[in-house]
Amino acid sequence: MAKIRSIFVCQNCGRQTAKEIGRCPGCGEYNTMVEEIQAAPAAKKAAPRGLSGRSKPRKLAEIGGDLEERLPVSIGEFARVLGGGVVPGSVVLIGGDPGIGKSTLLLQMAMEMSRQDTVLYVSGEESENQIKMRALRLLQAQNGKAGGGLPDNLFLVTETNLEVILEHVESVAPPVLIVDSIQTTYTSDVQSSAGSVTQVRECSSRLRELAKNHGTAVFLIGHVTKEGSIAGPRVLEHIVDTVLYLEGDRFGAYRLLRSVKNRFGATSEVGVFEMQARGMVEVSNPSEAFLAERMVNAPGSAIAVTMEGTRPLLVEVQGLTSPTSFGNPRRTANGVDFNRLLLTAAVLTRRMGMRLGEQDVFVNVIGGLKIGEPAADLAVAAAISSSIKDQSVRADTVLIGEVGLSGELRQVSQMPARLNEAAKLGFKQAVVPKRLRKGEPWPGEIKILEARTLRQAIEHALVEDSRQ
Repeated sequence: MAKIRSIFVCQNCGRQTAKEIGRCPGCGEYNTMVEEIQAAPAAKKAAPRGLSGRSKPRKLAEIGGDLEERLPVSIGEFARVLGGGVVPGSVVLIGGDPGIGKSTLLLQMAMEMSRQDTVLYVSGEESENQIKMRALRLLQAQNGKAGGGLPDNLFLVTETNLEVILEHVESVAPPVLIVDSIQTTYTSDVQSSAGSVTQVRECSSRLRELAKNHGTAVFLIGHVTKEGSIAGPRVLEHIVDTVLYLEGDRFGAYRLLRSVKNRFGATSEVGVFEMQARGMVEVSNPSEAFLAERMVNAPGSAIAVTMEGTRPLLVEVQGLTSPTSFGNPRRTANGVDFNRLLLTAAVLTRRMGMRLGEQDVFVNVIGGLKIGEPAADLAVAAAISSSIKDQSVRADTVLIGEVGLSGELRQVSQMPARLNEAAKLGFKQAVVPKRLRKGEPWPGEIKILEARTLRQAIEHALVEDSRQ
């Protein structure tokens, strides 16, 4: 008889302890240690685990270097984030807030791919009727664009037991498998509840073995914690080949599919979608969509050009200053890094002489986009300056540059690509840091206004009278 013992596992980092403690010694989080019953393995010989075991050491020069053949994805924005298509044998993890559209997006992808290949959709959270109702609703909203009927090669099953799921995979033999979600899947080999660290780690490892041994592309939907990271052990993101996050305000229209890890393509790539009645509709020109409702010549508005992977995006950065009613003025950042906002406000106060210590400062990026790179510093500074001076930024001007603590402007990467994108959208001039070293020539389609300091850049950007 196998010996049974009790252990306590942190649901955040996977650290194991022999006794219950209030704070995890690994990650420092409180109340994350959950008791799990662990049975010692039986004395019988265990079945072989891992990859096929048929691989032998070979010289690198003898291994074929042909590009991996990908399964085509008709959703262009999804294909862009994946790196051009679905790689057979890959494991893709998609996370996002509840109700953001993960299941809808994967169901759309499954319906499209099942017109050429067999797709098995495994749901542990919804019934088959619920999924079919959503599929019919999407087809009805599309007015028969996808052929007018449900695809014949899309199979649905509601199951949470991993052993049963693997039996269905063996019988159907699909090139693409979708599991919704990994937190609801469990294996009988582990004596713990579904969603625990041990279950998530074991189930994801077994699905990875399935993908690598049989060439099945596996898509996993993952829950996220309140901090926005995928729930479960951190090793989950190391097991899979690609990690995607579906971001955006669930009450807004736009959704951003961001790649944070991709073994078959560029990381930090972003696909832009708009949630409509017919599902997640790809936005082929997101810069134009983000600027569609822009109010021209309004004080506190500036245009930044940010790079998301290999794609330049033009977004509107809004700034608002208001006399504070409290002792400590507030700083609110939506879409930009809070620490970068504090840095920019400090430089404007110290180097530009603006009395921001008496002002509440609010900065917002339109469209739900989150900008993490410092190239938007100049646009943020211009938006704040425009608001406090009540002078608008020139409507045909974009601002690109990093702001240093001494008030100087610093170069950012991929400047020609940013300027070309601005020129395509009709902008006439760009305020950029002064180039001190030789590099690629500036594009000729847009007028370049170089500035060495933040003060010079603000003078270039603001009009003399907000009524102009």
